Amino acid sequence: MAKKKMARGLIVLGGILLGAVSLSGCGNKTSDGKTEVEMISYKPEAVAAFEKIEERFNETHDDIHLTIESPNEAVTILKTRFIREDYPDIVGIGGDMNYSNFLDAGLFEDLSDLDVLKETKQAYLDMEEELKLIPTEGSYALPYAANAAGILYNKEMFEENGWKIPTTWSEFTTLCETISASGVQPLYLGFKDTWTCMAPWNALAVGLTDSDICSQVNKGEATFSDAYRETAEKIKELVSYAEPNPYAYGYNDACTAFARGEAAMYPIGSYAIPQIKSVNPDMNIGSFTFPANDSEADNVLNSGIDLQFSVLKESKNKEAAYEVLRFLYEDETIQIYLDDQGGIACKEGDFELAPELEDMRSYIEEGRMADFHDHHYPSEMSVDAMVQTYLLDDSENALDTFLKRFDTDWQRYNRDLIRKMQHYQEKQK
Repeated sequence: MAKKKMARGLIVLGGILLGAVSLSGCGNKTSDGKTEVEMISYKPEAVAAFEKIEERFNETHDDIHLTIESPNEAVTILKTRFIREDYPDIVGIGGDMNYSNFLDAGLFEDLSDLDVLKETKQAYLDMEEELKLIPTEGSYALPYAANAAGILYNKEMFEENGWKIPTTWSEFTTLCETISASGVQPLYLGFKDTWTCMAPWNALAVGLTDSDICSQVNKGEATFSDAYRETAEKIKELVSYAEPNPYAYGYNDACTAFARGEAAMYPIGSYAIPQIKSVNPDMNIGSFTFPANDSEADNVLNSGIDLQFSVLKESKNKEAAYEVLRFLYEDETIQIYLDDQGGIACKEGDFELAPELEDMRSYIEEGRMADFHDHHYPSEMSVDAMVQTYLLDDSENALDTFLKRFDTDWQRYNRDLIRKMQHYQEKQK
């Protein structure tokens, strides 16, 4: 794709001013003649891990020098750099709409010829495929590390009371009733921060709807009014088992309350564990897959790609960039990252699994996983606020109003994408 077309697409996509903060691009060669490879990661919290990885790579390679930057607001910086045609060689980015939009703008190299790609767990390759806005042949990202979201639970509290991990929706609601009868709060939600509403929404949705529902809607093959009805009904039922007025308490409040034993369970992702343990370092936390269905066999673990790597088409150092990706995919390198950040390795192999995720092991090993639905939602649609508004609405028509708005707003915020999909479908006839 021509550079002008790339830039024009990203201006529309990002709306980023040219005056935003930017990292200066590295040259192709260092002063001692090594090929310089620049990588930008969107995870500033992983700076320590990437410093170790960068040092280890540079110590073991005589002909390539790797520089890894993990700035705050990395995605904004990337958009600005792309507009300026100032491209790094590799980007480390989440498997979400930012990646989808960059891919749709034609920025990434097809990695199908990268040998280590075949070592990736199929479930995560499938997720990467579903992140394509329009079906496109090829693989454009190397999935690296994933997270998981279900329900965190207080293991000590469960053991003391003889409570069992539920595997079906009826078992879950019965457990909530049992816990409540014992005088303990079953759930803490902390829905004041709208984004927290998406944790149980996603964890329910992956078990109750198709993983490609957004694509189906774009193709005109489905509606959210049909697909999301059960998800919407069940997330509202959660509120009856939660703290009084969960909209008065935010994420930090919820983490603190759960850490202090004020609730037996917390429907949130594994990413909340460090925050919880900052309050109670000795807390014994477990997590289980959200039992959204009446049959355990139908349950699906909500797991998404937290970090993946793509090579820029404009990189002048493709072979060197590939060597970096091969190094990143070595077991020892992956373990450095996991030891620092936790999560799940996207590569097949015997990697340490955080003890808090042990109850999810069978789902991970069997590949019974699906991506966070909100990884496919346009940010402009503000689905988190829509869900919160729905949960606050006690009117008789709240459910139908919410689902109708979901469909209407989807058409509004995705009209260009839907037109592109229609054009694609016409070409396939």
